[in-house]
Amino acid sequence: MNETTADKPRVGLFVTCLVDAMRPNIGFASIKLLEAAGCDVEVPQAQTCCGQPAFNSGDDATTRGIAIQLIEAFEEYDYVVVPSGSCASMISSHYGEIFEDDPTWTTRQSALSAKTWEILSFLSDVMHFKPQGVRYDGTAAYHDSCSGLRDLGVYEQPRKMLSEIGGLEMTPLTDNDACCGFGGTFCVKYPDISNAIVSAKTANIQDTDADTLMAGDLGCLMNMAGKLSREGRNVKAFHTVEVLADMADDAGIMGGDG
Repeated sequence: MNETTADKPRVGLFVTCLVDAMRPNIGFASIKLLEAAGCDVEVPQAQTCCGQPAFNSGDDATTRGIAIQLIEAFEEYDYVVVPSGSCASMISSHYGEIFEDDPTWTTRQSALSAKTWEILSFLSDVMHFKPQGVRYDGTAAYHDSCSGLRDLGVYEQPRKMLSEIGGLEMTPLTDNDACCGFGGTFCVKYPDISNAIVSAKTANIQDTDADTLMAGDLGCLMNMAGKLSREGRNVKAFHTVEVLADMADDAGIMGGDG
């Protein structure tokens, strides 16, 4: 629980652009889990993007404007929780670069960055959450996204919570920590390299004989699931929160059945 208040911690959920546009189920699963963990959850209507596409393209002015809007929308909450290691890392690790020469905003940015968490880490490390009564009958391979793993240290947390899921068998994935080839704007700038990387990833996924692919970033999952679908491979893809929330009951991301 939040040590600064006697009541439930007040959490602002940053949904992310991809979740909002492509897989809202991840947002609803996030709310379900956060509430089950004992949080008071709100989704600020003023939120848009974290600014990462502009930041990666070198457009600092646009990034700054987006970041200011996000800070203003979320700074009143005890925590900012994000179902994406990539977006959470942008806010917590890279906003400082945007405002390093702007003392007017540095204090507000630093405070927001310090209380921003990737959702799997937040549930496990802050709320000590364990799913109860959840079942998923399947064998799953797990992909560790670059930003979540390297910037935020998200590795054991999802595995710890998934170990509580009935019927779920986790199988090792070769190069689980290697990039999937998405990389945000990278896949647009360098499509041939991106395709070669994701092809290696899907070959490793196929070698596991898993029927399910899980990860903590929708961008990675869309990239891998899309490639699996184009290759005609019958592997469902779900964000980890969907399985933890017992909301993985459809065909999965990108249809999952080729």
